[in-house]
Amino acid sequence: MKAAVYYAPGPPDVFRYEERPDPPCPRHGVVIDVKAIGIEGGDVLHRAGGPLAATPHVVGYNCAGIVSEVGPEAGERRIGDRVTALMPHGSHASKVAVPTAQTWLVPDGLSLEHAACVPVAWGTAHDCLFEFGRLRAGESVLVQAGASGVGLACVQLAKRAGATVFATASPGKLARLGEHGVDHAIDYRAQDFVAEVQRRTAGRGVDLVVDPVGGDTLQRSLLCLAYRGRAITVGNVSRGDLRIDPAPLSAGNRSLTGVFLGAEALMQPQRVRALLDGLLRDLAAGELRVVVDRTFPLSEAAAAHAYVESRAAFGRVVLLP
Repeated sequence: MKAAVYYAPGPPDVFRYEERPDPPCPRHGVVIDVKAIGIEGGDVLHRAGGPLAATPHVVGYNCAGIVSEVGPEAGERRIGDRVTALMPHGSHASKVAVPTAQTWLVPDGLSLEHAACVPVAWGTAHDCLFEFGRLRAGESVLVQAGASGVGLACVQLAKRAGATVFATASPGKLARLGEHGVDHAIDYRAQDFVAEVQRRTAGRGVDLVVDPVGGDTLQRSLLCLAYRGRAITVGNVSRGDLRIDPAPLSAGNRSLTGVFLGAEALMQPQRVRALLDGLLRDLAAGELRVVVDRTFPLSEAAAAHAYVESRAAFGRVVLLP
């Protein structure tokens, strides 16, 4: 098989496009011929400085493709099934081997290119908003990095749930956010987002903030919360200092919760399985929409990661083996 590998973490140009041995089929799993790979924020952070499971290392949490082999105890999977898969690493390759429990059938009506972008981003967004954020109809939510993969998923899900949606983005992305359900788009480069949220809510603040940016942005997100508001931290794409002054929390009986879908998938697998099955059905039915900005060949993984890091993308960036 072909894979985008690296021998040490670093900038995007550490990638090498190499021939690697095909993965053996797990007894309780399948081999997937990969057709699309959704690049996650965690993939980029891991490539930049994460530990290597092996040398060379194949990074990546998410992909979609066609089942080409099944193990003797693979259960419900069959050769030819269209699936999307979640894994700790290994998606940046033309073949992956995973347990059946880490795969989901892709419904008719949803492309594999879009399905490759669903489990991590949409599962994370749903958990941030509802499982841990407890968002209800009539409440308000601020989504930081609203044009990102998790951001656009949060925007659509929150709007569907009857919330008023605020979101931050760079100037060229603001108008497009409105097409996806944002009520109040804020230019984080030209505007003080704390002041804008307070102004647009008449000083009340929002009920929930979802913050994948981290660093100083997370500290300032706490200043956007209403009394008893909830903040969710879900990653640190800024790579900034994550030390937090909790004073804004206790001053208004507010809360800060960290969310990591991988832990939830390990500890609550049946809930996560049902959650992702439902999201895939809704996306296939057109109730929600995956937004893909650009695709790159797998051989150009370095360029794709560099594009993600440039923050120019509106939505997802996908690799095609």
